[in-house]
Amino acid sequence: MSNIVLGVGGGIAAYKSAEILRRLSESGHRVTVVPTAAALKFVGAPTWEALSGRPVSTDVFDSVPEVPHVAIGQSADLVVVAPATADLLARAAHGLADDLLTNTLLTARCPVVMAPAMHTEMWEHAATQANVATLRSRGVIVLEPAVGRLTGKDTGKGRLPDPADIVDAALAVLEHGAHAGTDLVDVRVLVSAGGTREYLDPVRFLGNRSSGRQGVAVAQAAASRGAKVTLVAANVSIPVPAGIDVVRVETTAELHDAMLERSASADVVVMAAAPADFRPARLAQTKIKKDDKGTVPELTLVQNPDILRDLVERRGAAGTPLIVGFAAETGDAAATVLEHARAKLARKGSDFLVVNDVSEGKAFERAENEVVILGSDGSATEIPYGPKIAVAHAICDTIARRLDNG
Repeated sequence: MSNIVLGVGGGIAAYKSAEILRRLSESGHRVTVVPTAAALKFVGAPTWEALSGRPVSTDVFDSVPEVPHVAIGQSADLVVVAPATADLLARAAHGLADDLLTNTLLTARCPVVMAPAMHTEMWEHAATQANVATLRSRGVIVLEPAVGRLTGKDTGKGRLPDPADIVDAALAVLEHGAHAGTDLVDVRVLVSAGGTREYLDPVRFLGNRSSGRQGVAVAQAAASRGAKVTLVAANVSIPVPAGIDVVRVETTAELHDAMLERSASADVVVMAAAPADFRPARLAQTKIKKDDKGTVPELTLVQNPDILRDLVERRGAAGTPLIVGFAAETGDAAATVLEHARAKLARKGSDFLVVNDVSEGKAFERAENEVVILGSDGSATEIPYGPKIAVAHAICDTIARRLDNG
């Protein structure tokens, strides 16, 4: 059980922090809520005390003999601030200590995760961006705000990230350490996710069972570790976390063009999507009709481009970007899953290949996964069964180590 401090800033999004508190507590952690005085105008102290089971204070002069302005930060394993308003970011960046929360931030020697929430103009202001840059340079993990409905009729970037995404980021930091928020800072990561559709007519298509969960998890993990992430999403229906640029595609040809176009400016490419190997040779312009004679139309297929192979062939002579492929494999009479995967790695030429055993319905459309990461150097790293976000962080660990080693 870890000691987590949940700091709550004075913004309308403060009510969402109750969900963050619930999720952190249900994960088995001891949570102390430290709101600002302004935050208590949105959600009162009795709410925080009832949900956390612990007393709540904003003032450094409360319970003076216990020295809370020092003790809370010293005993924390993690500090999460949500929402982090523009004012709170500014005070934290400049080392001010005029209430219990900012004192806690100064005394904490543990990782700090801040989830901003404010109007778009405030987030984009040069002062706020400078404060965020300062905090990140000190190792503070400042998440990117979401794009969506703000207060009133306004819409734009500045919405508090989804509470589940904030908790995922926080728990990843607890599991992987402070480096989980800093080891991919400013690394440009291009990720693909989801399954492509190859249309037979305006209604029907050939597809596969990929939900895109693992690819989205890789994008989320990389973004939480400071990377600048672009996600090329092929028919992904699950929500994409805040702070990730999304490019939507449907077919393998569209996925191929989007990945190759953007790979030139990427440091890392993770090809987690499941593109179709084949497509119909002819696209019917109208719906293919069924007749009373039981006639079955003939379907001729042609091969789609090999996206992973083309990414490898078109990268620079220096071996950049680093390329991670995925392989959904089943064993057969000819070879085991890993034997098939090693042959694929040699054939494709990527730096790593993340291998999924998809026999008996494994991996697809599930929240958990287990993989083996094969390296071009002959390495093989087994990642045990667990949540796909945990698998994603293991993949990011592998990427970060390779980048560090040049």
